[in-house]
Amino acid sequence: MNEKFLEVLQHEGPVTIVTVNAHPASVVSTWMSYVTVQDGKLLIPAAGMHSIEGDLPTDDQLVVTFGSKAVIGTVGPGAGFYVYGTGAFIDQGPDFDAKQAEFPWVTRVLVVTIDKIEQKI
Repeated sequence: MNEKFLEVLQHEGPVTIVTVNAHPASVVSTWMSYVTVQDGKLLIPAAGMHSIEGDLPTDDQLVVTFGSKAVIGTVGPGAGFYVYGTGAFIDQGPDFDAKQAEFPWVTRVLVVTIDKIEQKI
C-alpha cells in the first residue's frame, strides 16, 4: 500500500464514492476517519448510501477519492488519490460487527476491494 496514501488517511477530510458506470452516476460522501484499510479492502460504515447500493447489482465498479491539503503532493501542498475497486454491502459478520461497535448508527458496511490506487495530485 502506498505510504503517501496511508499518510493522507491520517488527516480528516471528505471521502467521495462514485459508481462510475451508472447512468446517471451515483455519488455519496463520508469522512476519512470512518474508513478502515484492511487486507486490500476499504471498510466504510453506511447508514444511507442507498443510491450506491442500488447501482451495485448491475455494476459493482467504484471510484473512491481521498485527499488532504496537509500532505505534500506531486506539485506542493495537497495530495489526492483515486481508489478503483469493486463494492459490496454487508450487514453481518466480524467486519460489520467491528464497525457497528465503533459507530452504533451503522446499518451496513460498504466493502471496497481495491484494484488500483492512483495518486492524482
